[in-house]
Amino acid sequence: MTDPGNKPLTVVEATAEVLDARQARHPMALIVGVSGAQELVGKRVVVRQARGGIKHLVGSFGDPDLDAGALALGTQRLEERRASTKGVYELKSASGSTVQVYVEAHYPQPDLVIVGAGHIAQPLCSMGALMGFRVIVVDDRPDFATQERFPEADRVVRVDFRDPFADIPIHSTSYIVLVTRGHKYDFECLRHLLKTEVEPPYLGMIGSRRRIRAAFSQLQGEGLPKDRLSRVRAPVGLDIGAETPVEIAVAVAAEIVLQWRGGTGKPMAEQERILERFFKDSEL
Repeated sequence: MTDPGNKPLTVVEATAEVLDARQARHPMALIVGVSGAQELVGKRVVVRQARGGIKHLVGSFGDPDLDAGALALGTQRLEERRASTKGVYELKSASGSTVQVYVEAHYPQPDLVIVGAGHIAQPLCSMGALMGFRVIVVDDRPDFATQERFPEADRVVRVDFRDPFADIPIHSTSYIVLVTRGHKYDFECLRHLLKTEVEPPYLGMIGSRRRIRAAFSQLQGEGLPKDRLSRVRAPVGLDIGAETPVEIAVAVAAEIVLQWRGGTGKPMAEQERILERFFKDSEL
Protein backbone atom coordinates (compact mmCIF):
# COMPACT_ATOMS: atom_id res chain seq x y z
CA MET A 1 0.00 0.00 0.00
CA THR A 2 1.32 3.46 -0.93
CA ASP A 3 0.41 6.70 0.77
CA PRO A 4 -2.01 8.63 -1.48
CA GLY A 5 0.12 11.78 -1.41
CA ASN A 6 2.39 12.31 -4.43
CA LYS A 7 5.03 14.45 -2.72
CA PRO A 8 8.21 13.57 -0.84
CA LEU A 9 8.30 14.17 2.89
CA THR A 10 9.81 17.31 4.31
CA VAL A 11 12.59 16.95 6.89
CA VAL A 12 10.07 17.67 9.65
CA GLU A 13 7.54 15.15 8.28
CA ALA A 14 10.19 12.44 7.85
CA THR A 15 11.49 13.02 11.38
CA ALA A 16 7.96 12.82 12.76
CA GLU A 17 7.38 9.50 10.95
CA VAL A 18 10.61 8.05 12.33
CA LEU A 19 9.84 9.15 15.90
CA ASP A 20 6.27 7.87 15.68
CA ALA A 21 7.42 4.47 14.39
CA ARG A 22 9.97 4.15 17.18
CA GLN A 23 7.45 5.12 19.84
CA ALA A 24 4.96 2.57 18.47
CA ARG A 25 7.80 0.03 18.16
CA HIS A 26 7.05 -0.51 14.47
CA PRO A 27 9.83 -1.36 12.00
CA MET A 28 10.65 1.48 9.61
CA ALA A 29 13.08 2.44 6.85
CA LEU A 30 14.04 5.98 5.86
CA ILE A 31 14.95 6.37 2.16
CA VAL A 32 16.69 9.52 0.92
CA GLY A 33 17.80 10.39 -2.62
CA VAL A 34 21.55 11.12 -2.60
CA SER A 35 22.61 11.28 -6.27
CA GLY A 36 21.33 10.82 -9.80
CA ALA A 37 18.27 12.75 -10.99
CA GLN A 38 18.83 16.16 -9.43
CA GLU A 39 15.15 16.78 -8.76
CA LEU A 40 15.15 13.71 -6.48
CA VAL A 41 18.34 14.42 -4.51
CA GLY A 42 17.44 15.13 -0.89
CA LYS A 43 13.89 13.84 -1.30
CA ARG A 44 12.64 11.55 1.46
CA VAL A 45 10.14 8.74 1.87
CA VAL A 46 9.58 6.27 4.70
CA VAL A 47 8.59 2.61 4.63
CA ARG A 48 6.69 1.56 7.74
CA GLN A 49 5.33 -1.74 8.96
CA ALA A 50 1.85 -1.60 10.43
CA ARG A 51 -0.46 -4.19 11.97
CA GLY A 52 -0.36 -7.60 10.34
CA GLY A 53 3.16 -7.00 9.03
CA ILE A 54 1.88 -4.94 6.08
CA LYS A 55 4.47 -2.48 4.75
CA HIS A 56 3.40 0.86 3.31
CA LEU A 57 5.13 3.86 1.80
CA VAL A 58 4.71 7.28 3.38
CA GLY A 59 5.49 10.09 0.96
CA SER A 60 6.33 9.73 -2.73
CA PHE A 61 9.10 10.39 -5.24
CA GLY A 62 6.38 11.40 -7.71
CA ASP A 63 7.01 8.40 -9.95
CA PRO A 64 5.06 5.10 -9.57
CA ASP A 65 8.08 2.99 -10.56
CA LEU A 66 10.41 4.71 -8.11
CA ASP A 67 7.79 4.47 -5.37
CA ALA A 68 7.30 0.76 -6.03
CA GLY A 69 11.06 0.27 -6.00
CA ALA A 70 11.42 2.20 -2.74
CA LEU A 71 8.66 0.14 -1.10
CA ALA A 72 10.25 -3.12 -2.28
CA LEU A 73 13.71 -2.01 -1.14
CA GLY A 74 12.52 -0.87 2.28
CA THR A 75 10.49 -4.06 2.72
CA GLN A 76 13.51 -6.21 1.83
CA ARG A 77 15.73 -4.40 4.34
CA LEU A 78 13.10 -4.68 7.10
CA GLU A 79 12.54 -8.38 6.49
CA GLU A 80 16.19 -8.99 7.33
CA ARG A 81 15.07 -8.13 10.90
CA ARG A 82 18.34 -6.58 11.95
CA ALA A 83 18.38 -3.88 14.60
CA SER A 84 19.80 -1.44 12.05
CA THR A 85 20.92 -1.68 8.42
CA LYS A 86 22.32 1.07 6.21
CA GLY A 87 23.38 1.23 2.59
CA VAL A 88 23.15 2.97 -0.79
CA TYR A 89 21.09 1.43 -3.60
CA GLU A 90 19.85 2.38 -7.05
CA LEU A 91 16.24 2.86 -8.13
CA LYS A 92 15.13 3.09 -11.78
CA SER A 93 11.86 3.98 -13.46
CA ALA A 94 10.43 3.05 -16.85
CA SER A 95 10.79 6.69 -17.91
CA GLY A 96 14.56 6.49 -17.47
CA SER A 97 14.87 8.32 -14.15
CA THR A 98 17.61 6.89 -11.96
CA VAL A 99 18.38 7.81 -8.39
CA GLN A 100 20.78 6.45 -5.81
CA VAL A 101 19.14 6.31 -2.42
CA TYR A 102 20.48 6.00 1.09
CA VAL A 103 18.44 3.52 3.13
CA GLU A 104 18.51 3.36 6.90
CA ALA A 105 16.26 0.63 8.29
CA HIS A 106 15.50 0.11 11.95
CA TYR A 107 13.87 -2.94 13.50
CA PRO A 108 13.01 -2.48 17.19
CA GLN A 109 14.51 -4.85 19.71
CA PRO A 110 11.88 -7.58 20.03
CA ASP A 111 10.21 -8.34 23.36
CA LEU A 112 10.05 -11.80 24.86
CA VAL A 113 7.07 -11.71 27.23
CA ILE A 114 7.13 -14.73 29.54
CA VAL A 115 3.79 -15.07 31.32
CA GLY A 116 4.48 -17.14 34.41
CA ALA A 117 7.58 -17.03 36.61
CA GLY A 118 8.06 -20.72 37.32
CA HIS A 119 10.80 -23.24 36.59
CA ILE A 120 10.58 -23.00 32.78
CA ALA A 121 10.58 -19.20 32.85
CA GLN A 122 14.01 -18.93 34.52
CA PRO A 123 16.12 -20.68 31.86
CA LEU A 124 13.92 -19.23 29.09
CA CYS A 125 14.60 -15.72 30.43
CA SER A 126 18.34 -16.35 30.33
CA MET A 127 18.17 -17.70 26.78
CA GLY A 128 15.97 -14.86 25.60
CA ALA A 129 18.41 -12.27 26.95
CA LEU A 130 21.31 -14.05 25.24
CA MET A 131 19.37 -14.02 21.95
CA GLY A 132 18.97 -10.25 22.18
CA PHE A 133 15.36 -10.02 23.30
CA ARG A 134 14.10 -7.47 25.78
CA VAL A 135 12.72 -9.95 28.30
CA ILE A 136 9.62 -9.18 30.37
CA VAL A 137 8.50 -11.68 33.00
CA VAL A 138 5.04 -11.42 34.55
CA ASP A 139 3.34 -13.33 37.36
CA ASP A 140 0.78 -12.69 40.08
CA ARG A 141 2.85 -14.19 42.91
CA PRO A 142 5.04 -11.68 44.78
CA ASP A 143 7.55 -14.37 45.78
CA PHE A 144 8.06 -15.39 42.15
CA ALA A 145 7.86 -12.07 40.29
CA THR A 146 11.18 -10.73 41.57
CA GLN A 147 14.26 -9.31 39.89
CA GLU A 148 16.41 -11.60 42.03
CA ARG A 149 14.89 -14.66 40.34
CA PHE A 150 15.26 -13.10 36.89
CA PRO A 151 18.42 -10.96 36.87
CA GLU A 152 18.63 -10.94 33.05
CA ALA A 153 15.07 -9.64 32.60
CA ASP A 154 14.51 -6.03 31.57
CA ARG A 155 11.28 -5.98 33.55
CA VAL A 156 9.68 -8.24 36.14
CA VAL A 157 6.06 -7.29 36.72
CA ARG A 158 3.51 -8.51 39.22
CA VAL A 159 0.11 -8.59 37.50
CA ASP A 160 -3.49 -9.60 38.01
CA PHE A 161 -4.24 -12.43 35.57
CA ARG A 162 -7.75 -11.00 35.09
CA ASP A 163 -6.06 -8.19 33.13
CA PRO A 164 -2.48 -9.43 32.69
CA PHE A 165 -1.29 -6.98 30.03
CA ALA A 166 -2.63 -3.75 31.50
CA ASP A 167 0.94 -2.48 31.99
CA ILE A 168 2.60 -4.62 29.30
CA PRO A 169 2.16 -3.09 25.82
CA ILE A 170 1.90 -5.77 23.14
CA HIS A 171 3.51 -4.86 19.80
CA SER A 172 4.07 -6.42 16.41
CA THR A 173 7.51 -7.40 17.74
CA SER A 174 6.29 -9.11 20.94
CA TYR A 175 7.04 -12.82 21.29
CA ILE A 176 4.78 -14.25 24.00
CA VAL A 177 5.07 -17.52 25.92
CA LEU A 178 2.29 -18.62 28.29
CA VAL A 179 3.73 -20.87 31.02
CA THR A 180 1.77 -19.96 34.15
CA ARG A 181 1.23 -22.26 37.12
CA GLY A 182 -2.25 -23.27 35.95
CA HIS A 183 -4.01 -23.92 32.67
CA LYS A 184 -6.87 -21.59 33.59
CA TYR A 185 -4.44 -18.67 33.74
CA ASP A 186 -2.81 -19.65 30.45
CA PHE A 187 -6.26 -19.83 28.89
CA GLU A 188 -7.39 -16.45 30.18
CA CYS A 189 -4.18 -14.83 28.93
CA LEU A 190 -4.57 -16.52 25.55
CA ARG A 191 -8.18 -15.37 25.25
CA HIS A 192 -7.18 -11.81 26.13
CA LEU A 193 -4.41 -11.76 23.50
CA LEU A 194 -6.56 -13.25 20.75
CA LYS A 195 -9.20 -10.57 21.27
CA THR A 196 -6.77 -7.68 20.87
CA GLU A 197 -6.14 -5.94 17.54
CA VAL A 198 -2.38 -6.48 17.62
CA GLU A 199 -1.32 -9.98 16.60
CA PRO A 200 2.10 -10.91 18.00
CA PRO A 201 4.40 -12.79 15.61
CA TYR A 202 4.77 -15.61 18.13
CA LEU A 203 2.23 -16.78 20.70
CA GLY A 204 2.85 -20.11 22.42
CA MET A 205 1.00 -21.86 25.22
CA ILE A 206 2.06 -24.84 27.29
CA GLY A 207 -0.44 -27.60 28.05
CA SER A 208 -1.60 -31.14 27.43
CA ARG A 209 -3.34 -32.19 24.22
CA ARG A 210 -6.68 -32.52 26.02
CA ARG A 211 -6.55 -29.09 27.62
CA ILE A 212 -5.38 -27.34 24.47
CA ARG A 213 -8.12 -28.99 22.45
CA ALA A 214 -10.71 -27.88 25.02
CA ALA A 215 -9.29 -24.34 24.97
CA PHE A 216 -9.48 -24.10 21.17
CA SER A 217 -13.00 -25.52 21.19
CA GLN A 218 -14.16 -22.89 23.67
CA LEU A 219 -12.42 -20.03 21.86
CA GLN A 220 -13.88 -21.05 18.52
CA GLY A 221 -17.29 -21.20 20.18
CA GLU A 222 -16.76 -17.60 21.30
CA GLY A 223 -16.37 -16.54 17.69
CA LEU A 224 -12.59 -16.33 17.35
CA PRO A 225 -11.58 -17.05 13.73
CA LYS A 226 -9.95 -20.32 12.80
CA ASP A 227 -6.99 -18.67 11.04
CA ARG A 228 -6.07 -16.72 14.18
CA LEU A 229 -6.32 -19.82 16.36
CA SER A 230 -4.22 -21.82 13.90
CA ARG A 231 -1.25 -19.50 14.46
CA VAL A 232 -1.08 -20.24 18.20
CA ARG A 233 1.85 -22.52 19.02
CA ALA A 234 0.29 -25.05 21.36
CA PRO A 235 1.74 -27.17 22.79
CA VAL A 236 4.62 -24.72 22.77
CA GLY A 237 8.11 -25.63 21.52
CA LEU A 238 9.75 -28.00 19.04
CA ASP A 239 9.64 -31.75 19.50
CA ILE A 240 13.12 -32.55 20.80
CA GLY A 241 12.00 -34.99 23.50
CA ALA A 242 12.33 -32.32 26.20
CA GLU A 243 11.47 -33.32 29.78
CA THR A 244 13.26 -31.02 32.24
CA PRO A 245 12.46 -27.30 32.59
CA VAL A 246 15.76 -26.39 30.92
CA GLU A 247 15.12 -28.77 28.03
CA ILE A 248 11.60 -27.38 27.58
CA ALA A 249 13.04 -23.86 27.57
CA VAL A 250 15.50 -24.94 24.84
CA ALA A 251 12.61 -26.35 22.78
CA VAL A 252 10.67 -23.09 23.14
CA ALA A 253 13.70 -20.92 22.35
CA ALA A 254 14.41 -23.02 19.26
CA GLU A 255 10.84 -22.55 18.03
CA ILE A 256 11.10 -18.80 18.57
CA VAL A 257 14.30 -18.69 16.48
CA LEU A 258 12.56 -20.79 13.84
CA GLN A 259 9.71 -18.28 13.69
CA TRP A 260 12.06 -15.29 13.84
CA ARG A 261 14.56 -16.39 11.20
CA GLY A 262 12.34 -18.54 9.00
CA GLY A 263 14.22 -21.84 9.16
CA THR A 264 12.88 -25.28 8.31
CA GLY A 265 13.26 -26.98 11.69
CA LYS A 266 14.99 -29.95 10.05
CA PRO A 267 18.30 -31.35 11.34
CA MET A 268 21.20 -29.66 9.53
CA ALA A 269 22.72 -33.05 8.70
CA GLU A 270 19.48 -34.08 7.00
CA GLN A 271 19.20 -30.75 5.26
CA GLU A 272 22.74 -30.67 3.85
CA ARG A 273 23.19 -34.46 3.35
CA ILE A 274 26.96 -33.94 3.14
CA LEU A 275 27.91 -37.56 3.83
CA GLU A 276 25.36 -38.87 1.35
CA ARG A 277 26.68 -36.53 -1.32
CA PHE A 278 30.28 -37.40 -0.42
CA PHE A 279 29.68 -41.13 -0.96
CA LYS A 280 27.79 -40.44 -4.17
CA ASP A 281 30.64 -38.31 -5.53
CA SER A 282 33.26 -40.88 -4.47
CA GLU A 283 31.54 -43.52 -6.60
CA LEU A 284 31.92 -41.46 -9.76
